[in-house]
Amino acid sequence: MDSEIYQDFILEIYKNPFNYGKLDKPTLQAGSHNPLCGDNIEMFINTKENKISEIKFSGKGCAISQVSASLLTEHLKGMEISEAKSLSQKDILNLIKVDLSKNPSRLKCALLSLEVLKKAISKYSS
Repeated sequence: MDSEIYQDFILEIYKNPFNYGKLDKPTLQAGSHNPLCGDNIEMFINTKENKISEIKFSGKGCAISQVSASLLTEHLKGMEISEAKSLSQKDILNLIKVDLSKNPSRLKCALLSLEVLKKAISKYSS
């Protein structure tokens, strides 16, 4: 493993992710996968008053993809849907605190959770 990418906090979250699981009857749901490496993520979101009230994810893959989903779901709790729609690649990279400039192939892994979020909330109508 590349020690610059897999810092201790990444490995700890990978072993004990936040918000891992499924919601029974989510308001919004989407999933996607990265065919290049096999990562997959599915997100389950409940909304209330144009905010994310509950959120969970499930999936399998590398530490970067799974930790990104874990940190993103934690960050999204209570967030306005409009604010969630405006999240960017930079926001995800700030959350995971990993410099992927030396390993750009991992960028798609890190951004998979953002792709799934955007897909899920594109179905949202207030």
